Amino acid sequence: MTTTAKVPFVDLVTMHRQLEGELLALCKKVFETAGFIGGPEVEGFEKEFAEFCGAAYCVGVNSGTDALRFALTAAGVEAGDIVITVPHTFIATTEAISQAGAQIEFVDIDRRAFTMDPDGLAQYLETNCALDAGTGRCIHKKLGKPVTAVVPVHLYGQMADMDPILDLAAKHKLMVIEDACQAHGAEYFSKKLKRWLKAGSVGHGAAFSFYPGKNLGACGEGGAITTNDRELARKAAMQRDHGQSRKYYHDVEGYNGRLDSLQAGILRIKLRHLSRWNEQRRASARIYDQLLAPMNESVVGPIESSTSKSVYHLYVVRTPMRNELQKHLSSAGIGTGIHYPIPLHLQKAYASRGWKRGDFPVTEAAADEILSLPMFAGLTPDQQKRVAEAVSQFAGTLTAS
Repeated sequence: MTTTAKVPFVDLVTMHRQLEGELLALCKKVFETAGFIGGPEVEGFEKEFAEFCGAAYCVGVNSGTDALRFALTAAGVEAGDIVITVPHTFIATTEAISQAGAQIEFVDIDRRAFTMDPDGLAQYLETNCALDAGTGRCIHKKLGKPVTAVVPVHLYGQMADMDPILDLAAKHKLMVIEDACQAHGAEYFSKKLKRWLKAGSVGHGAAFSFYPGKNLGACGEGGAITTNDRELARKAAMQRDHGQSRKYYHDVEGYNGRLDSLQAGILRIKLRHLSRWNEQRRASARIYDQLLAPMNESVVGPIESSTSKSVYHLYVVRTPMRNELQKHLSSAGIGTGIHYPIPLHLQKAYASRGWKRGDFPVTEAAADEILSLPMFAGLTPDQQKRVAEAVSQFAGTLTAS
């Protein structure tokens, strides 16, 4: 190809241009009614998103971080508890755990899928924990603290391997809260249940983010909790609204974590297109797979397991020459991203915990090698050929050297 057209990492302009009429009509409706907080738009979105996820309840909140925090506390996580997650995720995952008053503990990720390694979780629980004979609670033997929840992160659009995680959680009496902030519409085949399950319907609860760049993104901040547990949904709904069971009746101290009606209305409009957009992403992933296959020795594409239907929030490749490849693509006018270059256990924010390089080697290796290529609904085959041409040129340079 001879074109020098730039390829953006993500395109949020075209989508909104295509929906402009519907979005402006919604704004006019909200302005005319002055129903800015709560009301029919929020209630309508909660109903529709719960149905989309195959969950009984949805509680709209103002961010994915609040969604995870409220889900944890509504599920019963208390100050001083231990919550287990992975170090290969955005810091919002661990911020939510800390803000719930709990202590973060990590297990490493699977080498192929980048999601929680069930074997690592099993080893952590069997080595460090025991059930208290009196209370039946899972207790960390060294720290003496209860371990109450596990947060598997569905990453880059692919769900974690949930069957073994749920089995381990049941054995050790843990709550499972899915971090589904990158998995809107993703599916997992449960061999145990012999059926496909959607993200947000598998654990005791789940947290979603509607940050603008997500597969389902608001035009600002937004988030939601999905669950099949009526009591968890009730408690989360109170927490987002200053602990109110009804106006001016505060059963607990809560937070100002409500979802704006305008954002809810925008999400309702976009939700009608989400399945189609996800299929476009899946089709783009297949094209990338074919185009990049000849370079698999130097640039390795993502692995989608047989039990997963990824929605490709990101298309992530691996190469030992990641920084050089990113620089090469940038010089060719191709946008890329790195998710995430510094594992959470090595972040300055957690220096006091004493984690060090070598503690989670699979995460650390991934952080040094991963690169996210352009991926969005509306990405064209010509743009993908442009990306693959540049990657091939880089791979050829490596081979020649």
